[in-house]
Amino acid sequence: MCRIERTEKKCVEIGQGRGREKREMRGRLVNGVEIVKKSFSKSNMKVWMFRATTSVLLWTCIVQLTTIGELWGPRVLKGWPSCFSHESASLLQEKLPGVPARVLPPKRVYRNNGYLVVSCNGGLNQMRAAICDMVAIARYLNVTLIVPELDKTSFWADPSEFQDIFDVDHFITSLRDEVRILKALPPRLKRRVELGMSYSMAPISWSDISYYSDQILPLIQKYKVLHLNRTDTRLANNNQPLEIQKLRCRVNFGALRFTSQIEELGKRVIRLLRQNGPFLVLHLRYEMDMLAFSGCTQGCNMEEVEELTRMRYAYPWWKEKVINSDLKRKDGLCPLTPEETALTLRALDIDPSMQIYIAAGEIYGAERRMASLAAAFPKLVSS
Repeated sequence: MCRIERTEKKCVEIGQGRGREKREMRGRLVNGVEIVKKSFSKSNMKVWMFRATTSVLLWTCIVQLTTIGELWGPRVLKGWPSCFSHESASLLQEKLPGVPARVLPPKRVYRNNGYLVVSCNGGLNQMRAAICDMVAIARYLNVTLIVPELDKTSFWADPSEFQDIFDVDHFITSLRDEVRILKALPPRLKRRVELGMSYSMAPISWSDISYYSDQILPLIQKYKVLHLNRTDTRLANNNQPLEIQKLRCRVNFGALRFTSQIEELGKRVIRLLRQNGPFLVLHLRYEMDMLAFSGCTQGCNMEEVEELTRMRYAYPWWKEKVINSDLKRKDGLCPLTPEETALTLRALDIDPSMQIYIAAGEIYGAERRMASLAAAFPKLVSS
């Protein structure tokens, strides 16, 4: 009896011991799984951090190398992209063999406040002056300038685009240290314009740079894209900071370079003109639209005065309507008449046998108004 009870006790103890062993084993397994999970999670985190850090370092290296490539050109990093002009380099090397090509300045880095779209109007001289102003304005507002649109609906009705007249790539790259210039708006912003989510206006005539920083910049920041639909009302010429005047000159005499086709044609014309000896080229500024806009009607008959006045009223953006021609002339705001030009050239002792070319559009009242100039200089040539 005692043996049986002892045996049963041992069996119970053995069973309980095995149960504890199983529970301990399960506990160890659970703890092991948790440890493995934690280890696996930490391992994943380390791998992710390693990859992220490596990516950042690689990207930093690429940016630095690209910047060096742009600063020093292909002499330092052959094969790396840069804004170096190969065409200008080859031309420079042809002129100065053995002299390394000029490398364009590095891009100016700034926080972009928005995008400025401009539509120039008037003749080529007016549009050229307006482009110089718009570059200066974009620079000092820290905005991106879109390559300006040229007028196609004015008195001249010239269908040319910017790239038909000027070297657009040279225009963009030569000013890259001052302002960012794009050929067109990015697609997402072009879509905003199509949806009417931009702002269009004409600036106030002859405003200084403070007008653009105080009035125009907030509109650009609000709408992201601002369209100046006319630029005849451009930046004031006088009393501007020296830096603005320097930049305008740089644009006019450096960045606005004619296309190679136009430059080549110009050289051919000059060669032909020089074959006939010394010559003089005059721009009289005496076309119909100029006289209508300025209201300068000296020497015109009543019929011509009325025609010019009608033309002035036909253009709503020519804001000055009633003009006293005599007062404007006394203020020095009228061009010389063709008759006065003949007197001036004779006073300057210009040789009457010199070839004189008229570089202008059709002179208003040409046959009558040009008679005295043609008589004084028989070799006068007009279009």
